[in-house]
Amino acid sequence: MSAATSSSANGAGARRILVVEDNTVLAEGLRHNLAFEGYAVRVAGGAQAGLAALQAEAADLVILDLMLPDGDGFHVLRTLRGAGDATPVLVLTALGDEADKVRGLRLGADDYVTKPFGLLELLARVDALLRRAARPAPPRERFGAVEVCPATHEVTRAGAPIALRPKEYELLVALLRHDGAVVTRDELLREVWRYDASVTSRTVDTHVLELRRKLEDDPANPRHLLTVRKTGYRLQR
Repeated sequence: MSAATSSSANGAGARRILVVEDNTVLAEGLRHNLAFEGYAVRVAGGAQAGLAALQAEAADLVILDLMLPDGDGFHVLRTLRGAGDATPVLVLTALGDEADKVRGLRLGADDYVTKPFGLLELLARVDALLRRAARPAPPRERFGAVEVCPATHEVTRAGAPIALRPKEYELLVALLRHDGAVVTRDELLREVWRYDASVTSRTVDTHVLELRRKLEDDPANPRHLLTVRKTGYRLQR
C-alpha cells in the first residue's frame, strides 16, 4: 500500500483523518472503524505517501506509525512542523523505549498510543485531539521584537526563529501569563519546574539570563525581562 486510499461514511462534511501505517491489516482495521464512527479516512502505507497525501489534501488529524518502510514517523513529523503545519498528530508506536515517545512529542506529536492498543482508547484520543484542535487558537504574544506562537511553540525575534530549550520556553510563557506582574522565584519553581528537588532558585536565574541572551537587544541592560530585587522577575512588554 503506497499511494493514499480513502473511505468515508459521511462524505464531504466528515472530519478528515489520514492514517500513515504500513501494516495492511491494522491500517484497514483503523479505516473501517474510523469510517464507522463517521470520519472520512485515507490510508497511506509509507512516509513519502503520507506526505504526498497531505500535500494533495489537508487532514484534520494524522494517525502516524513511527516505524515505516521508507523512513520513519520522526521524518514525517519534522517535515510537517518544519513547514508550519499544525495538524494534530497521534503517534502509534510499538517501541517500548520512553525516549522515542519523548522524541516524538518534542518533534510536535500531540499524543501517542502504544501497540497493542484498544480501539476505544484510540477513538477517545482521536476525539480529544479533534475537540482540542477545534478550539480557537490562542493569540500570538508579543513584546518588543519578540513574537511567541502558543499553538506551535515557535518564538521569533524580528522575524527570525529563536531556538529555546523546553524549560526556557516554559519560563517565558509563565512570565507572559502573569502579564507584567512580579513573579517570585518560588512561583516560577512551582509553575515551571514543579518544585523538582534537584532545582534551586539559582536555576531560575540561569534560565532568565539565557532568555535575555537570546531575546534582548542588550542582555546586560534588559528592557523586557526585568529583575525585581530580592523577589523575582517580571516581563515588560
